[in-house]
Amino acid sequence: MNEQMRLMRQIRAQQFAEWELHIFLDTHPANRDAAKKLREVREKTAELVSKYEETYGPINENSANTSRWAWITGPWPWESSQEEDED
Repeated sequence: MNEQMRLMRQIRAQQFAEWELHIFLDTHPANRDAAKKLREVREKTAELVSKYEETYGPINENSANTSRWAWITGPWPWESSQEEDED
C-alpha cells in the first residue's frame, strides 16, 4: 500500500468514527465524553485531509483548500511528464 492510499484509509476511518459518534450523540446528547471525542476526531480528520490535499490535491470539489475550478490547472491525465522532458 502506498502513502496516498494509507493516508486516504486513515481519513476514511476518521470519517467513519465521526459518523458513529454523531449517531451516538443523537441518542445520548448529554454525554460529554462522546462530545469531546467527536471534537478530537473532527480535528484529526481535518488535519489528515489538509495533509492529503497539500500532497495529492483536493479529495473532492467541496474541499476547503481549493477553488471549484482548481482541477483544471494541473496537467491532464494524457499529459505525462515524459512529454515535457522531450521538449
